[in-house]
Amino acid sequence: MVLPGDGTGPEVTEAALSVVEAVNRRFGIRMDIIRGDAGFSCIKKTGTNLPQETIALLENSDCVLKGPMTTPEGSDSEMSVAVKIRKKFELYADVRPCRNLADKGKKKIDFVIVRENTEGMYSGLDFMVSSGVAIGVRVITKKGTERVGKYAIDLSEKRGRHLTVVHKANILKKSDGMFKDIIIGMAKRRKIVVDDAHVDAMAQWLIKNPEKYDVIVTENLFGDILSDEAAMVVGGVGIVPSANIGREYAMFEPIHGSAPKYTGMDVVNPIATILSVKMMYEWMGEEKAAKEIDRAVMDSIRKGIKTKDMGGSNKCSEVSRYISKSIEKGKG
Repeated sequence: MVLPGDGTGPEVTEAALSVVEAVNRRFGIRMDIIRGDAGFSCIKKTGTNLPQETIALLENSDCVLKGPMTTPEGSDSEMSVAVKIRKKFELYADVRPCRNLADKGKKKIDFVIVRENTEGMYSGLDFMVSSGVAIGVRVITKKGTERVGKYAIDLSEKRGRHLTVVHKANILKKSDGMFKDIIIGMAKRRKIVVDDAHVDAMAQWLIKNPEKYDVIVTENLFGDILSDEAAMVVGGVGIVPSANIGREYAMFEPIHGSAPKYTGMDVVNPIATILSVKMMYEWMGEEKAAKEIDRAVMDSIRKGIKTKDMGGSNKCSEVSRYISKSIEKGKG
């Protein structure tokens, strides 16, 4: 299932789909691609950013590649499409890998932020109680904490066996205290090296010593903010992908927004969306395909085929075309 999105969303999504076509031809993977309508542009046509027809298509698909979408602001506006899909399919783990792809000579940065995706400040419990008084309820549960904690610990076992729990338990003593204690306890039982950090301290350590981290697990709002900061540390939001993982369903999307001012200009970096496709193939169990996407992306960067945000001069379509051709030629 594909939801192209708003603004520059359709451009980066089409760029990523050209890579999907190249991969499927190269590896003989059969895939039915169905397109749906969702996002800000949908509201005028259907009265909602996620029409029932699109929900039905999502329910009959295995996973979704979602382009960036514009989320309206205002007290009477709808919940974002991403949050709606996360909640509907219980996509509890938002996985955001951060690597410095192009900084030769610098310290190697390669960590993953695992963000709890269904609770916290994004639980949807945000309302007016009286004129001039609004309340947003932050929800942390044992169930939600255990399942995202297990995902992060499983990932740690595959990587460097080092887990960092990010929280604010010194102030949010009950909710974050529970979050921290549960995950640290789970990690110790699994013989994972685990430490923890307050979110405000973590915001500085990610800038000063990003190479020291492997897997970072945190709650919803903290993960949202830290992952954008981390993206700028490794080269910008244009290169950071994400996977929203549930028990039986998944959504893949770049972490950046729809950037409407660049719509139709063919200048936005497609690498975050292409690497999100790489994560999709990993989720499908197609490891060779995923590795080939990664190789082709790195090849394009080494050859200087990159967009302006990475110091290059190529258009979005030129980058995706090079990556697709590299995959088809099978240089890896």
